Amino acid sequence: MAIYFGQLPSPLPGSFSPQNSPIPSAIWRIENFKPVLVPTSSHGKFYMGDSYIILKTTSLKNGSFRHDIHYWLGKDTSQDEAGTAAILTVELDAALGGRAVQYRELQGNETERFLSYFRPCIMPQPGGIASGFNHVEVNENEHITRLYVCRGKHVVHVPFTRSSLNHDDIFILDSKSKIFQFNGSNSCIQERAKALEVVQYIKDTFHEGKCEVAAVEDGKLMADAEAGEFWALFGGFAPLPRKTPSSEDNGEDKGIIVKLICINQGKLEKINFESLARQLLESNKCYLLDCDAEIYVWMGRSTSLQERKGASEAAEKLLNDDSRAKSHVIKVIEGFETIMFKSKFIEWPPTPDLKLSSEDGRGKVAALLKSQGLDVKGLMKAAPVKEEPEPYIDCTGHLQVWRVNGNEKTLLSTMNQSKFHTGDCYIFQYTYTGDDKEECLIGTWFGNKSVEDERVSALALASKMVQATKFQAIQTRLFEGREPIQFFVIFQSLQVFKGGLSSGYKNFVAENNIVDDTYSEGGLALFRIQGSGSENMQALQVDAVASSLNSSYCYILHNGSNVFTWTGNLTTSLDHDLVERQLDAIKPDLPSRSQKEGRESDQFWELLGGKSKYSNHKVKEIHHFTQDDLITEDVFVLDCHSDIFVWVGQEVDAKVKSQAMDIGEKFLVLDFMMEKLSRETPLFTVSEGNEPQFFTRFFNWDSAKSL
Repeated sequence: MAIYFGQLPSPLPGSFSPQNSPIPSAIWRIENFKPVLVPTSSHGKFYMGDSYIILKTTSLKNGSFRHDIHYWLGKDTSQDEAGTAAILTVELDAALGGRAVQYRELQGNETERFLSYFRPCIMPQPGGIASGFNHVEVNENEHITRLYVCRGKHVVHVPFTRSSLNHDDIFILDSKSKIFQFNGSNSCIQERAKALEVVQYIKDTFHEGKCEVAAVEDGKLMADAEAGEFWALFGGFAPLPRKTPSSEDNGEDKGIIVKLICINQGKLEKINFESLARQLLESNKCYLLDCDAEIYVWMGRSTSLQERKGASEAAEKLLNDDSRAKSHVIKVIEGFETIMFKSKFIEWPPTPDLKLSSEDGRGKVAALLKSQGLDVKGLMKAAPVKEEPEPYIDCTGHLQVWRVNGNEKTLLSTMNQSKFHTGDCYIFQYTYTGDDKEECLIGTWFGNKSVEDERVSALALASKMVQATKFQAIQTRLFEGREPIQFFVIFQSLQVFKGGLSSGYKNFVAENNIVDDTYSEGGLALFRIQGSGSENMQALQVDAVASSLNSSYCYILHNGSNVFTWTGNLTTSLDHDLVERQLDAIKPDLPSRSQKEGRESDQFWELLGGKSKYSNHKVKEIHHFTQDDLITEDVFVLDCHSDIFVWVGQEVDAKVKSQAMDIGEKFLVLDFMMEKLSRETPLFTVSEGNEPQFFTRFFNWDSAKSL
């Protein structure tokens, strides 16, 4: 097959820097096994019988570029066209310098990133360019009534029959004179707001803004004339059947087993592993990482174009089974892996410097688009933004830790240096080799429930230690939960227990008749495990009740010789690895029993005093966000890297509003985007209707919408 994207003219003078808008940079349709450029005026118009390639190029702050390539397959496209789109996507990536992330998009099952390019939705039309399919030409005076179902950001054309309706979804009926929005009784307000955007899009696109809009509420029968008009189009009202839940609908855990397959000279070789490590991937090979819902194709930097094409074809063959047809295929190049791909591994080392110029691929993109007829004039290079390096301390130095006990300090053994109590104060001294001399850091750590007298004593003792170094040591004061990255570079791991062992804490609880809940190795205890990696993992003791659980974390529960680990449904393989590491610190000599959320044993719940509600919220990234994404019933985190904003809608529950700052703190702690953000990053909470200019500047803000 000819390489259609490979033979590009030399880079054009100047540079290409696409605007960071949500619209694609270019779209091609596959016609007779060749890519044909789609005019900008037709972007977002897809036919069910066709296959397309979509290129989105985004300029980054450092002056380089991110390329995302999607190949979209209509439900009626031929297998040959689909295969051609997959192969041409690999060729396009090679033409752009071999750094793009490639996504397979199946009609009705597109990724969030892809849908973010086309607001508010895409509505594929019947027909196609391939033989056997013709684009449907409709008489301007003839309107075909169509029924659509809205599921999140997906809008799917369904048969215009009563049997398509249900109580769980929102449906849009597009008739000649009126657009009806049918709200299923079990749908939520966020889904209804999204559907309303789609209704407006249909009105403007297919009716030139000149038709009526009506909302029909499920369960209100013939309460008004518009409901009667809606049901009349279906031949009259009749009760809707209850939807039969499937394993896909109810989120049933199928016990997914991750598989790693090496593609070596066209042969598939399964790689056996105990834990998925980065070291399993070799630069001269391609691999398939089969995660059931997603299939990742990892292509080493030293592989040839033909080897990458072969890997792409192997991934497509896995989808021939109807049960796998909806799986997403995501192709990544070594050194440019996505966050989600890295999260599948127990640990991902820092990406080495591949020494790729920020200009690499820039001229090729411009030349490619110019050769396809797109105007690239006036697209200027953005000045690179220099990022400040993160603070660095050598982690191979010598550490000593003392617990403060009244006016004295007690040296801890090496085994117990990372085990702190929330009711105590600690002093640590860390010496390490600097650029040209030995450096010394002396710090105090205050537990949240430590007493004031011992805090004063800790500072005094630490100051004497600094004096002993002739004031050459650096001194710091730290509080529990506010530790900077330098702290974890030194300690690597941390366990924080309830209560305290110092005389000051013991006297305080006795004098105030407070229950002493100090941790006991043989007693009942529950620990939440958190951290973004082995370099900053923490085990924090929390109340041993079910309400302390959270689906985003893993936990350790023990009582005597009984030890359990609990993994939330929103956790990753990295979280699971951290649990095993913390077990070695908390209960190294006892076997543990694994508990998966939703499959707990009765004994597990009995130890926690029975079942109760707990948090199970999930964080989801919104690509190419706009002001319209800020929904009044939700909370959003805007990550600007240098600042974090927590936006709280007016209709959010009062309890959640009061936790806005905690939500921002948790975002930093969990490091969802794997950016290694400092825990000291400035954090702002913003309420709907009171957005300051330094927040709205990140949006194309319309003040009228926020009134």
